Amino acid sequence: NWVILLQQNKPTPAFPPFGGTYFNRPTGRCCDGRLIVDFFGTASLKLQSTQKLGLPLLPPYFRDANCSNCRKFQKGVNFAVVGATALDNAYLARKGIINELTNVSLGVQLGLLKTLLPSLCSSSSGKYLQMLLFLPNNQKSCNEFLNNSLILMGEIGGNEFNLAFIQGISSEVIGGLVPEVIKAISAAIEELIELGAMTFVVPGTIPLGCLPVLLTRFRTSNKQAYDRYGCLIWLNDFAHYYNEYLKKELESMRRLHPRINIIYADYYQASMPLYLSPRSFGFKSTLTACCGGEGPYNVNVTLSCGDPGTKSCDDPSSYVNWDGAHFTDEAHRVISNGLLDGSCTIP
Repeated sequence: NWVILLQQNKPTPAFPPFGGTYFNRPTGRCCDGRLIVDFFGTASLKLQSTQKLGLPLLPPYFRDANCSNCRKFQKGVNFAVVGATALDNAYLARKGIINELTNVSLGVQLGLLKTLLPSLCSSSSGKYLQMLLFLPNNQKSCNEFLNNSLILMGEIGGNEFNLAFIQGISSEVIGGLVPEVIKAISAAIEELIELGAMTFVVPGTIPLGCLPVLLTRFRTSNKQAYDRYGCLIWLNDFAHYYNEYLKKELESMRRLHPRINIIYADYYQASMPLYLSPRSFGFKSTLTACCGGEGPYNVNVTLSCGDPGTKSCDDPSSYVNWDGAHFTDEAHRVISNGLLDGSCTIP
């Protein structure tokens, strides 16, 4: 979606080396290959029972925003945009956080889905479990359509924190964003429940202290700041705080809506094996970006993967991190396994 929106000034994910591992071409994903959601359609997911989803790779919404051929969205649609936040840009700007990547926030995506939904449900056969990324009228057919839909809420909510950390926003302001971000996510879920949605997967955040871009930004000579795996303790503590807050909010929503399936996807727990025992998964590098600039983490904050002056590793499958901020295809596969087998989900 991001690449489509920026047709006149295409970002680096529109060019090699992005997409080279699996697709053999750039697809707009910030990865050498597939994302977590790409693994969901071909694997078993623990809902009320284990079932094969059998979904295709999700088409981006902005490829056909006018819905000239809505049938392509019948088995799912992806509203995700690189840099999207749960809170809108105007709110973030009032906190001193500037998002120059996109203004397609969670609220905007929800609005897009609501606009698209009548075209989807009017022609839906209702035979398939649909997957709608991030989000999704009151007509009976639309209600039934959402009844049979799986809503993956992101990962949304992490970009405002990454932006804030990189831009040097105070810890007080960043901490104050946590309840606001989670409130935005829960409000979107509530609105979708009212529209008929019954099954949600809501991801937590990853171990932020292990991201090369943040390790570069907060590099310190204080060895006590790092855990035994080289990750920054205070950033991982923040990720724990956010995830615990989110889990409590989701538990509260389950009590309010006992018939609704709200699954917490523990991206943190599913990611940790990458750092705890990397060699058992074939990884040789955990904290260094495969594609990037220079320095101990192969990250230059003024350059993005694919920019002149950057380089890509020969074997992305041996790296946990792709570009300093995103996982590789192989890391996404490992993380997905922990989510899909139910070991890193609640309930």
